Amino acid sequence: MALSYLESINIPDWLEPLLFAVVLTAVVRYFTGLLFARWISQAENKKNVWDVALLLAGQRPLYLFIWLAGLSWSAEVIWEGSQNLIFQRFMCLRDLLIITLFCWMIIAFVQSLEQRYLLVEHKKKLDFTSVVAFGRLVRVAVIITGILFAMQVLGYSLSGILAFGGVGGLAVGFAAKDMLANFLGGWMIYVDKPFRVGDWISSPDKNIEGTVEYIGWRQTRIMTFARRPLYVPNATFMNISVENPSRMQNRRIKQVFGLRYCDSDQVDPVLEDLRSFLRRHEGIDQNKIIMVNFISFGPSSLDCQIYCFTKTTDWAAYLLVQEKVLLETVAIVHSHGADIAFPTRTLDVPKAEQRLVTEPAAKAAVKTA
Repeated sequence: MALSYLESINIPDWLEPLLFAVVLTAVVRYFTGLLFARWISQAENKKNVWDVALLLAGQRPLYLFIWLAGLSWSAEVIWEGSQNLIFQRFMCLRDLLIITLFCWMIIAFVQSLEQRYLLVEHKKKLDFTSVVAFGRLVRVAVIITGILFAMQVLGYSLSGILAFGGVGGLAVGFAAKDMLANFLGGWMIYVDKPFRVGDWISSPDKNIEGTVEYIGWRQTRIMTFARRPLYVPNATFMNISVENPSRMQNRRIKQVFGLRYCDSDQVDPVLEDLRSFLRRHEGIDQNKIIMVNFISFGPSSLDCQIYCFTKTTDWAAYLLVQEKVLLETVAIVHSHGADIAFPTRTLDVPKAEQRLVTEPAAKAAVKTA
């Protein structure tokens, strides 16, 4: 009875190939996972950045591609057996999914490679800005190429799309010229590298000063010294001067001090001792200019100037060197019996007027006595 019931069931001819395709896909997926785990472990032990990035990026897209290939094979088997048009539509969807998987794999590879290059210490020759800019450029190119291939798969003419893109690009360019200006400004920052992430920059043309935290395609984020984020459109940097103190080689000490007019005979020995001190100082760069000169007659002082450069560019270390120079300047001035001048005013009274002032005062003193 049961045997006759099974014989009466009409089993499709495509069912066995379908089951075989599904089982074979699962087996291939399982062994592929084992191989990837082994390859990734070997690449990490060898510390090969490219291999690890490629394996990690291609792992999940390849797994999905295996299942997609198995489903595609199964759909072809069912289509040949049933002649259902819905499976013909699935073939078009399959091509789109394959393009998506390839774009996904390339983008994931670029992102993984970007992260690992930024983390590996021996790649310091590639700065953060260059790595990020290259990664963004590749991702944009991959996405545009993938969209063009997808539209061609859907039956659109590629030449017509490109022609429309040229005309539409002109219209978009006029409508979004500010956005394009910011994009070009960001690109010029990446190419010319007037500053990088982490640099301290300032502009004499604009009220801009702080540390660069992020450089985007549209704007740059700067953290000011008041700890407030400042967002500057990239087009601004194409029209202003930018100073980058982070790339300075030295810091300058430029100080003016004054000696009293009564110490005029001590000016020369004071300045000579100061020159000798600066030439012996370990914190002063001896390869740069060192000047100590009498520069002008001030209202109440003989003005002298110290001009030199420190070896360090660190702000805190620079202040310590400058402090030592200023304290030693005071010590040298005092060692010669001179002193630092301060604002004074001398009143010159004629002798006739002096008598008019002193005689009444003398008579008043006599009467009081």
